[in-house]
Amino acid sequence: MIRQQKPGVPMDPYVSEISRPENKGLDAALNLLEESKKVIDSDSKGGPISYADLIQFAAQSAVKSTFIASAISKCGGNVEKGTLLYSAYGSNGQWGQFDRIFGRSDAQEPDPEGRVPQWDKASVQEMKDKFKAVGLGPRQLAVMSAFLGPDQAATETLLASDPEVLPWIQKYQRSRETVSRTDYEVDLITTVTKLSSLGQVINYEAYTYPPRKIDVTKLKL
Repeated sequence: MIRQQKPGVPMDPYVSEISRPENKGLDAALNLLEESKKVIDSDSKGGPISYADLIQFAAQSAVKSTFIASAISKCGGNVEKGTLLYSAYGSNGQWGQFDRIFGRSDAQEPDPEGRVPQWDKASVQEMKDKFKAVGLGPRQLAVMSAFLGPDQAATETLLASDPEVLPWIQKYQRSRETVSRTDYEVDLITTVTKLSSLGQVINYEAYTYPPRKIDVTKLKL
């Protein structure tokens, strides 16, 4: 997690975590988030967006882009047809619960080291243990395979060596070959939604603001 930025203080809370091995290669993403936050905050009526919220919605956008890219690929690279395919048969409507989770708070201190493993170097049992610790199982581990290392195929080959994970790997591989990819995309959205609020107390009024007062005496009727 990320510590909260103090007013008037340059962003430095990431240094202790971004340099950790499990976060290798995330510097560019962090820079993009910082620039995005400046733009969002400059136009926000409800105060600055938390990094905790921004990270989750950036992740949602990235996942959606892979869904749309797959639909376009299934249409031979035709962007218009692929976008239409995703709109008609895709999983966009399944994001409803995720979209309502808005109001996460930034952490005040960095997480303890070792909480997140180096996924591309972890054994299947280590991965299963980490998922189990947060209430998830082999099904969720399998559907998250694209995010557990630089090579999804290699990750799935490793995961498939475990008899508990194998059936789910096979299920999602079959699903990704279909036009709608429903089983894979819906289960991935469900898992991302669960992960997006772990350990959070959501303040659903975080960005609310009072309506602009109107002086009725100055209205021209």
